[in-house]
Amino acid sequence: MARRFSAPYQSEPVSSLASWARNLAVFAVVAVVVSIIIVRFGFLEPKPALATFFGGLAIAGLSFLFGLAGFAAIWQNGSRGMGRILLAFLINALILAYPAYLALQYRRLPAIHDITTDPIDPPRFDALARLRTGDGTNPAVYAGLYSAEQQRHFYPDIEPIELEITAERAYALALQLVNKRKWLVIDERAPQPPRRIGRIEAVARTPIMGFREDVSIRVAPDGDDSRVDIRSASRYFDSDLGSNAARVTKFIDDLNTAADSDALKPVKKTPVIPPKAPAKTVKK
Repeated sequence: MARRFSAPYQSEPVSSLASWARNLAVFAVVAVVVSIIIVRFGFLEPKPALATFFGGLAIAGLSFLFGLAGFAAIWQNGSRGMGRILLAFLINALILAYPAYLALQYRRLPAIHDITTDPIDPPRFDALARLRTGDGTNPAVYAGLYSAEQQRHFYPDIEPIELEITAERAYALALQLVNKRKWLVIDERAPQPPRRIGRIEAVARTPIMGFREDVSIRVAPDGDDSRVDIRSASRYFDSDLGSNAARVTKFIDDLNTAADSDALKPVKKTPVIPPKAPAKTVKK
């Protein structure tokens, strides 16, 4: 009589919801990374690229919902796929964390995009004006009274920089800070006679998406001292989510620190050589 063997052990199937959650999360991270690359390297205008970015965020949210549904299915029928769900949750958390923070900033901060230390007479965008003429760009002229009032309410510490150094030295320190930050300098004019006011125009970038934000710095003499004003304005969108105010505040702090350190540097004195005593004449 032939011996009969039992059927081999069949493992539980993988939950299709878990697979969908993982696949959607991977697709979402690809869409987000591609949109960031497109914006940073200027392959497309920011708004179409942002559509791809927000589409990736929506897919990440959908992946999260599939993951929750898959978790419930695994709990009920004992199917496999928990590892895929956990991987999807991890990817989605990495994708959605920073946008969630920006959404909170959008609700908390004013919808302004133009920050300056001198709202009455802000530094102009001269060379930068030609870069702010495309479709969807903010104008080169200052945003106006509403922006000034909102800035005074939310960022009261942003004020002109009064330095106890000459305008020439203040300009040199400001240019050093601009170069240290790797802002793209578009125009620079030192405060030399007969033009005593120095100007620096440069382009800064936001950390992740790399949106262009234009900066204008004005250095003017104030007697033997100097006054520095800075303006930072987003080229696109009505709200900067606080990026320009953070840039201006950091620049003010760093310039004050650099000026204080410069003032404390010891002045090298040229050694004075005493005159030689006249040779004595010998009387014969």
